[in-house]
Amino acid sequence: MEKLLEKEEFIKFVKDGDKLLVGGFGMSGTPLTLIDEIAASSLKNLTVVSNNLGEPGKGLGILLNEKKLNKAIGSYFTTNRDAVQAWVDGELEIELIPQGTLAEAVRCGGAGIGGFYTKTAVGTKLAEGKEVRVIEGERFILEKAIKGDVSLIKAHKADHLGNLVYDHTGRNFNPVMATASKVVIAEVDEIVKNGELNPSEIVTPHVYVDYIVKSHYVKKAGVFVASD
Repeated sequence: MEKLLEKEEFIKFVKDGDKLLVGGFGMSGTPLTLIDEIAASSLKNLTVVSNNLGEPGKGLGILLNEKKLNKAIGSYFTTNRDAVQAWVDGELEIELIPQGTLAEAVRCGGAGIGGFYTKTAVGTKLAEGKEVRVIEGERFILEKAIKGDVSLIKAHKADHLGNLVYDHTGRNFNPVMATASKVVIAEVDEIVKNGELNPSEIVTPHVYVDYIVKSHYVKKAGVFVASD
């Protein structure tokens, strides 16, 4: 199967109302090219699972401003004041999940595990309505696994099979997000021939990746800017 797509082609794999698992931490490791294409499309009522919603007018913040989002599930939305304001105005539903819990919930989704018990958030508002179980004298809450319709992730390099190598901290949530959706689309900075990647550097094996899109952003002075 040919995995390499032009940036405009991947949109056909996303539908109105889909749940998108999106890699990134702040703006690091964020699939900016894929986000731009969704922002320019007619898609709407999307749910995004991601650590945060970018920054005002940047990254996932663009989808918020373009009214593409119905709900956001993640940990750290205060990096984008527009997200907070949209929640205050009733325009965006937000589900807060502690950062480690988010990572483990997505990992469980990718591993076929229904959920897990954790002490994090016990006794807080985040635990309201969740099953509580006492294990060896301590209270735990049940967190259900998170799975998506489409994962949008960002890697540094890919070969034509779809094996992925990440760029330092750009790795963050991307590998786990790559395991937990029906369709996985990876935006990459560079595409190399099969066999050129060192096997010990490959973090996400090609079996998890359905399609690859070449990034239209380049890094200048440590910041990614559009190349066209």
